[in-house]
Amino acid sequence: MITDLTYLKNMSGDDPKMIKEMISIFITQAEEYIAEMQQNLDEKNYLAIGKLAHKAKSSIKIMGMNDLGAELETLELLAKEEKEQESYPTFIDNFINQTQQAIAELKEIASKM
Repeated sequence: MITDLTYLKNMSGDDPKMIKEMISIFITQAEEYIAEMQQNLDEKNYLAIGKLAHKAKSSIKIMGMNDLGAELETLELLAKEEKEQESYPTFIDNFINQTQQAIAELKEIASKM
């Protein structure tokens, strides 16, 4: 599994209704982040990439994707200073791939609640 809902379960008191709602919010946000991240990369809007990475990392970490959260933090710092721009596509491709996997996984989990 790519996600780990331990934090979310602890935070919600293991309330299935709240967990399902948080999953739904995450999926909506994640789909927006994916589209915006790709658009900002295409437009070479590096400052926007940094800001978006900052916003996305909290949601990612809530779903237990801590390694990806750390990668987003690195991307955020690099993009805000417009350093190592050649590495951004790799970061963003990984973000998109892992987030899409998480969305599929979370939809499956939510459907069983």
